[in-house]
Amino acid sequence: MQPTVSIEGFGSTAVGTIYAIGRNYSEHALELGNAVPVGEPVVFLKAPSSVRTLAGGALAFASETFHFEAELVLRIGQNVALGSKNVGWSSVAGIALGLDLTRREKQNELKSKGLPWTLAKSFAGSSLISPFIQTSELGGQDFFQFKLLVDGKMRQQGDTRQMIFDVPSILQYLSSFNSLLTGDLVFTGTPAGVGAICKGDHFSLELTEPHRKWDGTL
Repeated sequence: MQPTVSIEGFGSTAVGTIYAIGRNYSEHALELGNAVPVGEPVVFLKAPSSVRTLAGGALAFASETFHFEAELVLRIGQNVALGSKNVGWSSVAGIALGLDLTRREKQNELKSKGLPWTLAKSFAGSSLISPFIQTSELGGQDFFQFKLLVDGKMRQQGDTRQMIFDVPSILQYLSSFNSLLTGDLVFTGTPAGVGAICKGDHFSLELTEPHRKWDGTL
């Protein structure tokens, strides 16, 4: 069965392709010893079946320690043709907060061999996503601040105004090589402060304005 996400006012809706932007905050790139992207974003894909609700669900490699990566997530609300020039916030149906779980040791191993990151980034339960808020409820707001707490301790704070590539730039780039389809999701990148999280840990994702807070358990 195709995974779904919840959108306020819309109920459950199917998940399409998941695009994820890597190294989109310069301090995060630097904390991992990576080059800061220039010119175009780093893009990787996650399978729709990697989606997991904050309340729980299937989790592959559950005995391992992961790295959490909190970020703003977009849901595409209309089809965007390949090569479209007028793509931006008008193509976004809703926003959420998500955790991109990373098997960091596996990622480093794969990178050292010049291999794709798939086994480190796209596995059951690696894409935790809060309920979405419709963009029509945001009053035209185009920047967001968010927080991640793990077991009650502040671990990450993000402000999308600090992203290297903003939302219109990301969507313009993605649509330059693929058509975007209704239901596609975009993880927009994580700020500095990534760290360890294990199955059973409790966490909170908090959007500052408009204020929302969602609690979850890995």
